[in-house]
Amino acid sequence: MSDLIGSTARLVGGLKASRGLISSSSRLVPEEVPIAFSYAGSTHAVMMATPDDLEDFAVGFSLAEGIIAGAEDVLAIDAIEAGEGIDVQVTLREMTAQALIDRRRRMAGPVGCGLCGIESIEQASRAVKPVAGEGFRMSASEVAQAMAQLTARQDLNRQTRAVHAAGFYSLTNGLVAIREDVGRHNALDKLVGAVVIGGWEPAQGAVVVTSRLSVEMVQKTAALGAPVLIAISAPTALAIRTAAQAGITLIGIAREEDFEIFTRPDRVAVGVSIYV
Repeated sequence: MSDLIGSTARLVGGLKASRGLISSSSRLVPEEVPIAFSYAGSTHAVMMATPDDLEDFAVGFSLAEGIIAGAEDVLAIDAIEAGEGIDVQVTLREMTAQALIDRRRRMAGPVGCGLCGIESIEQASRAVKPVAGEGFRMSASEVAQAMAQLTARQDLNRQTRAVHAAGFYSLTNGLVAIREDVGRHNALDKLVGAVVIGGWEPAQGAVVVTSRLSVEMVQKTAALGAPVLIAISAPTALAIRTAAQAGITLIGIAREEDFEIFTRPDRVAVGVSIYV
């Protein structure tokens, strides 16, 4: 196996200060390397990420960015070490590849705003499609279970205390998938890919994350098609507006059965604060 691809953590030495005394110490720290996504021989974006679950990452990123409509648009994924980073080469169906080329040609003078591979202000503020899942409902105890199961299965974070996690919670099967990464967006992209490749029905589950709720997290959840997004932290104002546009139930500040619902409270019928 490669030394870089698939690596998640590395043991490092250091010094520890405690009550005025200095001693030697060691700690596992997560890997963080540049990962490029290339389509038809051209690099589309470079992310700083933990170099594992790269197939999930490629599919999830491609779906969340609107490059593909589904996993069937991807013919092959090859991860190749390139110096200190990894080039993930994604082979698309001919029609999908041509659509990506055409989209690039329409971009006149991209501003390079640097939002996780986004190449223009228009892309960063793009509209989201409404999600399905009109009959989906969660109880307060199920919201608490989803967050508790995510916390319990954060193996890499338990070792390093330095990574985010994203999970997909099914009412019938519990937490069916979890992905971790140094970046919260990367963890969610990896989860999106895992759900799509694994064949789970996005409209019948909830996305659970350990990070704050930025607009990108809502956009990626909408691209997946999940009707509920739960987080340990609070959302931004734009995230709330975007979730309302997509019809996503946005739940934040989740601490056991205490949480706040910011949009679409009809999916969770409990007496908590509702912001509309």
